[in-house]
Amino acid sequence: MQIKIAFPTDDGDTISRHFGSAHYFQVLTLEDGTQTAVERREKGGHAHHSHEHGHDHGQHNPKFALLHDCQVLIGAGMGQPAYDKLQALGLTVYLTGEKTIAAALAKYQAGTLDNDMRRVHAHHDHDPGHDHDHGRQEINFVDK
Repeated sequence: MQIKIAFPTDDGDTISRHFGSAHYFQVLTLEDGTQTAVERREKGGHAHHSHEHGHDHGQHNPKFALLHDCQVLIGAGMGQPAYDKLQALGLTVYLTGEKTIAAALAKYQAGTLDNDMRRVHAHHDHDPGHDHDHGRQEINFVDK
């Protein structure tokens, strides 16, 4: 059985602390539990509206389109709207304190990767000209 797992990342090794801020998705293909391919998908520009707020950016948001053939996303943190959208698209989402893609993948393959729902951030409505900090809680990784 083939499965594709996406990791938000800026460097291909570490998991980005926030889904919406990552520059890439590192997509790993597993065949019967063995990694057979790796692909880096660039998310493109980080313009004003390429973040996941309470706005309806619709089905055409490029970051979600890049995941069309993935079954799993493993990240470190994201907003509630992004989490809900990914689940609606049929992805299983894991939010983890693992810092590296390799460590998270190993736990996923072993069946020991936990989903920490405290890593889902509530976003609020805002006016134009707002900043993008959104009172994010600090997301800590597991030190290895």
